[in-house]
Amino acid sequence: MTADSTIYRDLAYVFVAAVLGGFLARKLRQPLILGYVLGGILIGPFTPGPTVSEIRVLELFAEIGVILLMYSIGLEFSFRDLLRVKWVALVGGPLGILVSIGLSMTVGSRLGWTTSLGIAVGAIVSVASTMVLSRFLIDRGELHSPHGRVMIGITLVEDLAVVMLTVLLPALGSLTGSRFFGVGLALGKSLLILTLLAFIASKIVPRLMAQVARTRNQELYLLVALALGFATAAVTQALGLSLALGAFLAGMVISESPFAHQTFAQLLPLRDAFVALFFVTIGALINPRALISAPLLLGVIVALIVVGKFVIWTLVARLFRYPIWTAVLVGVGLTQIGEFSYILVQVARKSGLVGNDVYNAVLAASLLTIILNALLMRMVPAWVGPHRLIQQTRALTPAHEPKSLNDHVVVCGFGRVGGALGAALDAFEVPYVVIEIDPDIVDALRERGIPSLFGDSVHANILKEAGIERCRLVVVTLPETDWAVLAVRSVRGLNAEVSILARAHRPQGREELLKAGATEVIQPEFEASVSLIQHSLDRLDVPLQSTLTYLESFREGMETTDDRKR
Repeated sequence: MTADSTIYRDLAYVFVAAVLGGFLARKLRQPLILGYVLGGILIGPFTPGPTVSEIRVLELFAEIGVILLMYSIGLEFSFRDLLRVKWVALVGGPLGILVSIGLSMTVGSRLGWTTSLGIAVGAIVSVASTMVLSRFLIDRGELHSPHGRVMIGITLVEDLAVVMLTVLLPALGSLTGSRFFGVGLALGKSLLILTLLAFIASKIVPRLMAQVARTRNQELYLLVALALGFATAAVTQALGLSLALGAFLAGMVISESPFAHQTFAQLLPLRDAFVALFFVTIGALINPRALISAPLLLGVIVALIVVGKFVIWTLVARLFRYPIWTAVLVGVGLTQIGEFSYILVQVARKSGLVGNDVYNAVLAASLLTIILNALLMRMVPAWVGPHRLIQQTRALTPAHEPKSLNDHVVVCGFGRVGGALGAALDAFEVPYVVIEIDPDIVDALRERGIPSLFGDSVHANILKEAGIERCRLVVVTLPETDWAVLAVRSVRGLNAEVSILARAHRPQGREELLKAGATEVIQPEFEASVSLIQHSLDRLDVPLQSTLTYLESFREGMETTDDRKR
C-alpha cells in the first residue's frame, strides 16, 4: 500500500471512530470529546483491531483543529472580555504554574523523586488543555460566564508559559543567568511583534472583510477568513509561540468587526470536523496498559492534576477577589491536561528528565482527567447552586421572593431570547421568575427588583424555589438541546399540568423536547420561514384570509412531516 493510500485509510479510520465514539457518548449523555478520545484508543497502535499507521501525519491534521477551534473562540470573544480578567490571567496564571511546580516538588521529595523530576512533572501537569476546556464551555453555554472568561484568560497565559517551559526544561541542569535572559528577550520580542501585528490587523482586516463581503461570494469570504486565521497562526509559530494563540488573536481581531457572526457561521462545520480529528488522534496516542502498569505513579499524577490544581486555582481566583463560587468553578474547569502537556512531556523525555514510565502515565492521566473533568463540570454546579441560592434568597426582599408569587411565569435562561421575553412580560406587568447560570445577569436582575435565582434549571430544588408547582407557564430558552431536554423533564416531573414552551434549532431537537414533555416547541428557522412567506404574499397583494389559510396548512404540513419522522 502506498503512503498516500495509507493516509486516506487512516483518515477513514479516524472519522469512523469519531462517529462511533460520538454516538456512544451522546447515547450515554456524555461530552462528545470523551467519545472521540475512546474512539481514538480503539484505532491506536496499543489495541487490537484496525490501527492507524501514519500517526505523525494525523497529528499535523489535528493541529488544524486547534487552529479552527481557537479561531472560532476568538470570534466569540472580544478585547473587552479579556480586559475584565487581565490581572487574574497575567499575574494569577504564572503564580498558579509556580505553585503547581512547588507542589510537585514537595510530593516528589516524599516519593524519592529527584528535584529535576519534580520540576518537570510539576510543569507538565500545571497547564490545562485549552481545547478540552473551551469545548466543554461551549457545550455548556458558559464560554462568556465569569468563570469561563477567567479560565480562558488563564489558559491563554499558560500557552505563553509553555514556550518558556520548553526552553527551560532541557536546561534544568545548567540554569544560568544568560539562559534566562535569552528566554526573556525572545519572549519580549515576540510580544512586541504580536502587539504590532494586532494593531496593523485591526486597521486592515475590517476593511478587507468589508470589501470581500461586498462581492457577496460565500466561497471567497470563507477562503479569506481561513487565510487570515492560518496566516496569523503561522506568524505566531514562527515567533516561537503557539498556533493556538495566533489563531485566537486572529479571531479576536475579526470579532471587533460587523463580520464576526458570518465568519463564525461559515467556519463552524469545518471546525467541528477537525476538532473531532484532533481528539481521536489524542486517543490514538494513549496506551491503555499505562492505566495498570504503574498505578501508584498514575495515581500521584492524577491527584496532582485533579486535587492539587483544584485547590491552587480556586485559591488564585479568590486571591483576585472573585466570589467563592466563581473561584470553585474556575478550579474545577482547570483540573485536566491535554495537548500542551503532551508537548512538555515529550521535551522532558528527550532531555532525560523523565522516563517512559512517566511519559505513559502522563498520557493515561490525560484520559482520566478529561473524564473526571467532564463529570465535575456537570456535578459541581449542582452542588454550588443550592449554596449560592441560599445567599441570594436571603438578599431578596419579601416582596420579590419567588415564594410569594402565584400564577407567574418561570423563565429558564435569560440570554438574548429570555431577555426579550422578560421585556414583554414587564410591558404587560406579568410577574415572572428567572433561573440563570450567569451570576452577573442574576445580580443585574435583582437590582431591578426581578426575582431571579442563580443555578441550573435542571435541578429540582432550584425549580421548587422558583415556585414551579404554582406557576402558570414555563419558558425554556436554553440554547443547548441536551440541557433544555433535561430542564423540561425536571419541570414536568414537578408539575404535570403546567404549559412548557421551549425552543429548538433543529427538527430533531424539537422531537426530543416534545417527548420530554414540552407543550410547544418553537423553531426559529421555521418561524422565520412563516414570517417570510407572510410578508412576501402581503407584498404581492394576496388577500389576508388566503394568506392565513395557506400558512395554517403550511404549519399543519410541517407538523405532519415531523410526526412521520417520529
